[in-house]
Amino acid sequence: MMFTPILTIASKEIKDNFRNRWVVFIGLILTSLSLIISFSGSVVTGELAVPVLPMLMASLSSIGVFILPLTAILLSYDSFIGEEESGTLLLLLSYPLSRSQILLGKFVGHITVLACTIVFSFGLTAALIHVFTGTELSLLLPLFCHLVFSSILLSMCFVLVGYVVSLQVAEKAKAIAILLFIWVAVVLVYDLILLTLMVAETVELSSQLLQVMILLNPSDIFRALMLVAAPQQDTSSSLSSLVQFPLSNLYIALTIWVGVMMLISQSLFHRKIF
Repeated sequence: MMFTPILTIASKEIKDNFRNRWVVFIGLILTSLSLIISFSGSVVTGELAVPVLPMLMASLSSIGVFILPLTAILLSYDSFIGEEESGTLLLLLSYPLSRSQILLGKFVGHITVLACTIVFSFGLTAALIHVFTGTELSLLLPLFCHLVFSSILLSMCFVLVGYVVSLQVAEKAKAIAILLFIWVAVVLVYDLILLTLMVAETVELSSQLLQVMILLNPSDIFRALMLVAAPQQDTSSSLSSLVQFPLSNLYIALTIWVGVMMLISQSLFHRKIF
């Protein structure tokens, strides 16, 4: 019985996103970029060929690290402030539902939308690569499974970031402005600074500090995870050689980020007075 309200709210969120064409819109963007990178990314080198798998996975993860967090915050930025402005949140709270059930219902709904999009986009890419290049599924499936699972975890984290901001602000416009600033700072600025430090020969950065900097940003954990899952053959010059965490620890770190953001969201929702 306790799961029925969660599934009901999740179903409402899924239907709302289908009605708003969010699923189709997000799916088209992610699928198009994934297919273009896979089948046309080598055009700049003067040839038309699918890159080798490690390079392909690095390129696809680069797409994911920019598109997925942005998509997640656009889905979740008005989850609470939007319903508060329209009055539907007060109506929802008047029902015999706990705030935890409301939060989990919204979370399950949003993640279901994102997970379906991620599985479809990357799954279609893997299938087409197998059909047109003859690459064995035994090589494709493990790498694309890592890409899909880590993409879902990254999306979870940023959906919860959207909830945190949505519970803190008084206007939807302010929520989207703050979240876009967070996206630029976390995904673009921080990520570029870290990558610059990783490859710069003139900067001396201790290995321990580098690992800490990776763990402080979920988008960098995602990127590191894919570098470890699909390392370059030339490990002496590969960025994957600079990541000293095993694959399981990176998954645990990303899961911890999701858990911490969920606890913060839940705490803010329980303390918020409407």
